[in-house]
Amino acid sequence: MSHAEEIFDVAQAAYASGEPVTDVSILIGYDGTIRMVADSDWPLDTLSREHGARMAYRVSQGSDRLRVEGRAGLRTCLFEAVKPDGAARLLLDNRRQYGVLEARALLA
Repeated sequence: MSHAEEIFDVAQAAYASGEPVTDVSILIGYDGTIRMVADSDWPLDTLSREHGARMAYRVSQGSDRLRVEGRAGLRTCLFEAVKPDGAARLLLDNRRQYGVLEARALLA
C-alpha cells in the first residue's frame, strides 16, 4: 500500500497550499494500467471489481479534511489530514468560557 502513502503526500501538498483537491478514484489493473475515475460514489471494492483493478484508491476533500482510502483485495488503509485551522478548532472549544456581569449585579 505504499502507493497510498505517495498519493496522500501529493494530495496533502496541494491541500496544504490551498489548492482544491479533486475527488478522484485511482484504479491500478493487474497489468499495471492506471485508470482515474472522477466523482464516483461507488464503494471502492465495487468500483475495483467492476473495472478489474488490483488496487483502488480514493482521494477526497471535505470542508475540513483530506482523505485517501486504499484497497487491495481484503487489505485496506486510510490516510487523513485535518486542515491546520481545523485542528486548532478541534483543540480550542468555541464556547465562551467567561461571563460578563452587569455593573448593578456587582454592586448588589
